[in-house]
Amino acid sequence: MKINFEELVQTALAAKADHAAIAEVAKINFVEDFRKACEQNVCRKYNTNWVCPPAVGSFAELKDKACQYKNGLLFQTVHQMKSAFDWKGMMAAKKIHDGVFRNILDSVKNKYELQNILPLNAGNCEYCERCAYLDKEPCRFPDEAFASVEAYGIDVIKLEKTCGIPYYNGKNTVSYVGLILFNAEQADCT
Repeated sequence: MKINFEELVQTALAAKADHAAIAEVAKINFVEDFRKACEQNVCRKYNTNWVCPPAVGSFAELKDKACQYKNGLLFQTVHQMKSAFDWKGMMAAKKIHDGVFRNILDSVKNKYELQNILPLNAGNCEYCERCAYLDKEPCRFPDEAFASVEAYGIDVIKLEKTCGIPYYNGKNTVSYVGLILFNAEQADCT
């Protein structure tokens, strides 16, 4: 299927992303040390979630999975905080970002009819209040659970720079990214 990449970017911006661009998967820098931050349990979600390490798979497995795709829609939401330490504001912003992510994902699936995709969100999955992983049960909503760009070891700073998206958006802001990998030919812009 041929897709107008600029139209895809505009779809993300219309869905309330603050920045969006098309990324080439071949230019994504995968860094195992970033994945190790997950293993150090910096976010306190390690071994608590189906789409977080270790359950999501090894670094090598995830890199191989991502490299099966040619392009990605990278987008970022930017949120103003009361201060750099506004934890409640950051969590509220993450919920807003998750809504934007799901809206963009719906557009990619429906409007562009892309079904063979790999959606990656920011941070851990929060679809369920308590992940079935903790109860040694299968994921209850596998079509709604998304791994993070961090779990895949993606160098987000470098990726954003490569795509012309700012990593830093000013004092007292927090930014979240989403990345939807896909295979499609680019349509001629006419």
